[in-house]
Amino acid sequence: MHNGYSAERRRALVLYGSETGNAQDIADEMGRMTERLHFSTNVAHLDAVEPSILLDYSVILISISTAGQGDLPNNARRFWSMLLRKKLPQTCLRNVHFTIFGLGDSSYPKYNFAARKLQRRLIQLGAEEIFLQGEGDEQHPEGYESTFIPWLNSLRGHLLVQYPLKGKMGPIPSSRLLPPKVILVLDRQENNANGQSAHDFESCPTNHITTKKSILSCAPPPSIFGRGKQDINSSVELKVMLEHNQRITPDDHWQDVRHLSFSAGGSYNYAPGDVLTISPKNASEDVDQIIDLMGWNDIATLQIKILSQTEPVLDGSRAALSVEGHESGLTLRSLLTENIDLNAIPRRSFFSLIANFTTDNFQKERLLEFTNPTYTDELYDYTTRPRRSILEVLQEFDTVKIPWQWAAAAFPKLRGRQFSIASGGELKYGKNNSTRFELLVAIVKYKTVIKKVRQGICTRYLAGLSPGTSLRVSLQRGDLGIIKSDLSRPVLMIGPGTGVAPMRSLIWERLYWANLLQKSTNGAAAQESRCILGKTVLLYGCRNYKADFFYGGEWEELKQKMPLQVFTACSRDQKEKHYVQDLVKEQGKLVYELLHTTTGIVYVCGSSGKMPLAVRNSLIEVFQQNGSMEKDQAEAYLARMEKEGRYKQETW
Repeated sequence: MHNGYSAERRRALVLYGSETGNAQDIADEMGRMTERLHFSTNVAHLDAVEPSILLDYSVILISISTAGQGDLPNNARRFWSMLLRKKLPQTCLRNVHFTIFGLGDSSYPKYNFAARKLQRRLIQLGAEEIFLQGEGDEQHPEGYESTFIPWLNSLRGHLLVQYPLKGKMGPIPSSRLLPPKVILVLDRQENNANGQSAHDFESCPTNHITTKKSILSCAPPPSIFGRGKQDINSSVELKVMLEHNQRITPDDHWQDVRHLSFSAGGSYNYAPGDVLTISPKNASEDVDQIIDLMGWNDIATLQIKILSQTEPVLDGSRAALSVEGHESGLTLRSLLTENIDLNAIPRRSFFSLIANFTTDNFQKERLLEFTNPTYTDELYDYTTRPRRSILEVLQEFDTVKIPWQWAAAAFPKLRGRQFSIASGGELKYGKNNSTRFELLVAIVKYKTVIKKVRQGICTRYLAGLSPGTSLRVSLQRGDLGIIKSDLSRPVLMIGPGTGVAPMRSLIWERLYWANLLQKSTNGAAAQESRCILGKTVLLYGCRNYKADFFYGGEWEELKQKMPLQVFTACSRDQKEKHYVQDLVKEQGKLVYELLHTTTGIVYVCGSSGKMPLAVRNSLIEVFQQNGSMEKDQAEAYLARMEKEGRYKQETW
């Protein structure tokens, strides 16, 4: 047991490492839990702090996802590099008390690897794990919350025992509204300058909003940890223009798949496996509905500002909600259009919050039922299973009226969506020293179990864009780790559906590298390219050869320029379904030659779920049948390939 209630030591630091935002959501929920236990709480991403700051807190809670091949997320890698400094004393983090919740995907070989290696390193440096690490699996039918909620409840009980409250003081009840981390206010100066009348909209249903000074706002003195590597896989923000937006599946095909081409002024270097992150906008009809539902019409077009209730963190990172890019000024309508996710599936905490904003006892009771861990199945059936959105929840609970000042705090942030780049080699270079980016995007549109049509917010946005549209995107390094020195090495690429996008990039890149090399030796282009390049084999999966065999004509042209072989599994063109994992076994002799005899590299890209595991099992069968291996030997060989960086997976 620790020192009970002490204002000086009752401090919690919640850190996260996140690629898509899930680990950040987990961190926010952990932060609310510690606040209700009267901990002075700060929440920040791992790269916002340096390890020595951990010593200033009584408890450290970390949520972290695993990226790519067992790597830490981009916003945790500088922190990790500081922990890996040589000659750090084994007691440098003594008196640090921590626990970790990891988010992973069990279809990846290195499931929750980032959380596990961070845990080991903290312990190596003297930190104490005060509560057993939790792990969530994206492949679970109920997602990571299936394990997170019970883990969080157990952690809460553990903290109450280890850090008991003073006297009769109890936890802050869930029925009491916590102050928001950010709040909206009118920008009176801008409104007056524009001749708009700013009525008295400033009242907000909480009178306990205070500005807390964070210890993170004061940069610590230089320490044994150094400053870490600043440029590890950092993303680059850029402005692009849409050149082409072409549907490449037939109009009568069940799915609309687009080939999009963007151009950017200047030279931007990228490699196969890199991703373009696109920030979508909400449909205007959705924005209109939320404004009408909440009664925000009078305020919707007035200029507003976002005030943070905590100081900036160590590295000066932005507040909880970035509102850059509002060229004509920030209004509630533009905030709802560009920064708020109205179509997200609501989390348990959302129901807890909005229950404070209704005076209808029946609806309040129903909302609070969803916050009770006893009703986890009911929450899943109401939200996740039918993919019910926040907007639809508010339409059903129509007595809920969220104050406009709370809009940035109540709703989740509208995050950008990542797309693997499909262009490579000579396809990257446009006119006048510009850079081209090509994407292969399946437009998400389906019916749920309650027969409602759902659309992916970003793909819906992309489908409606016209050539000539400008938008801001970010370019980010991927995790395939493709290097030029592997040019002569054979590669096996397994990419069903839109998973062929990074494979196409790799094929074009290998051809380009080979041509550059042969030009430097004054060789004959086509013949030399074939000699320089290792075998390049693509196993592609689709539903119908005539409907979604993407880039079929292109593959035929490329076969004339490089040693490329393409094998296709069309799952619906015959009575029995045929998938890429079946192709692996059918081409077993070739696969064994590529991956064992000539120690080639395999890349698996596409949809997560059953496919990656099925492909792994097929590879194990191939090693058994063609290499006279027992199953445990085949599994060990595949594990060795992973360790050597010869088995790489990127699924979504």
